[in-house]
Order: sequence, then C-alpha cells, then structure tokens
Amino acid sequence: QVQLVESGGGLVQSGGSLRLSCAASGSILSIYAMAWYRQAPGKQRELVATITDSDNTGYVDSVKGRFTISRDNAKNTVYLQMNNLKPEDTAVYYCNADIRPIGRVRRDYWGQGTQVTVSS
Repeated sequence: QVQLVESGGGLVQSGGSLRLSCAASGSILSIYAMAWYRQAPGKQRELVATITDSDNTGYVDSVKGRFTISRDNAKNTVYLQMNNLKPEDTAVYYCNADIRPIGRVRRDYWGQGTQVTVSS
C-alpha cells in the first residue's frame, strides 16, 4: 500500500517563507513525475509545480521565481520551497506522484493536503 504524507504547511505573513515536504511510503518500485497542486476556497485545483524523474521542473506563471520544487529520490520525497509568499497563495496544497508499486499497476497517488495561509 502506497501513501503520500505531506507536512510543512502553516500560517505565515506576506513575504514570508514555508517549505512543504511530501514523503512516499509503501511497496514502491519506481516513482516517476512528482508535483504540487493547490486548491483555494471556491476555486478549482491548479497545478503549481512539477518535477520529472530526471529533475526537469515546471511552474505555473504565478509562482515562477518564488517557488522551487525539488526531490530526494533516496528518501522518496518531494519538496516545495515557497518564498515571498502572498495572500493569494493561500490554499490547501496537495502532493501528487506517478508511482509504480511492486506488483501493482502504475498510477497517480495523492496526499491528504496541507493548509497554507498567508496573512496580509
């Protein structure tokens, strides 16, 4: 059974920083692309940042230059460093990973979400 567990959310003032972590655990054969999504109240979930298994990264325009996605393959963990946070970054942040478990079909997995609140 594969699980993604996020941590690192919280309340921060505008201009501050937070670092989110998401650790994958269970019977994992391979982890391919990993990503962070977010969903603000009343809005659709949006893709924030992605990182491939060869460390190619991509970002939504609104976070470019402020957020950095990275991964530690030895720890099956993906990170999101968020700097210069703005009130519009307030949302629940979800981790997503494309995983092939041992003896099971490759598919997407999701974390439970972690709240990020940025006060003005």
